[in-house]
Amino acid sequence: MIQWYPGHMSKALRQVEESLKYVDIVLELRDARVPYSSKNPKIETIINRKPRLILLNKAKMADDKKTHDWIKYYKEKGIVALAIDSITRYQINKIIPTAKKILKDKLTKEKEKGLKERPIKAMIIGIPNVGKSTLINTLAKKKVTQVGNKPGVTKNLQWINIKEEMMLLDTPGVLWPKFEVQQVGLKLAVTGAIKDKILPLDDVVIYALEYLKKHYPNQLKERFDLEQLSDNHIELMDEIGRKRGCLLPGNKINYDKVIDIILYEIRNVKLGRLTFELPKDIEK
Repeated sequence: MIQWYPGHMSKALRQVEESLKYVDIVLELRDARVPYSSKNPKIETIINRKPRLILLNKAKMADDKKTHDWIKYYKEKGIVALAIDSITRYQINKIIPTAKKILKDKLTKEKEKGLKERPIKAMIIGIPNVGKSTLINTLAKKKVTQVGNKPGVTKNLQWINIKEEMMLLDTPGVLWPKFEVQQVGLKLAVTGAIKDKILPLDDVVIYALEYLKKHYPNQLKERFDLEQLSDNHIELMDEIGRKRGCLLPGNKINYDKVIDIILYEIRNVKLGRLTFELPKDIEK
């Protein structure tokens, strides 16, 4: 079991809980490549009955068909999910209309009481490095939050005006006290949601190669010019190393370089659009 719970994340959870009373809806940002692993189980308990919209970000990096499967899965559970991509702006313009649709009953009641139409208040939450700051900047059409590849750049709560239709409450990136399942940590490491120093990178790459062999064998073979995929992960890394010139004196394989290349290629969509989990997997 992996333990990783910096003090600022405990504080962030308290901030989220205390701020819920100010908002109409929670926008929960997840990574479309790992929709289950990129959620925060603590948040489930904290937000309770508050209306929620799940935003599957980085959808243009994920397997399109599998993203559709996830949206269908959430719909069956009575949860609205929307696939988006904050960098390409894919379906960004659907966030506010979808949030308003979820809040239709509340907004109708306010109108019937004679209350003036107002911007909806939304809280945006998500684990580090899921693209929250980029999404906020895209929605606001200006740089209002600091963006970085390092997980956990956002540190404090802040309100951001989105047009005249939404007020967005930003929160720090939040992880949970422990990964109950080892695979959750591995999936987050593969996609870059947690810092590379948290887990042994050789374990992360071995996990990724095993998954790719099973679910995306042709993309793996094509990208690394492999005729066959060895069952032995060392042999597979050796072949990738030789194909990419990752050699040390004496014709030995530079495994550190091989690991860096594999992770870089996965995280930068060089092997195509990948999804690392399916609803049927987590239901087991």
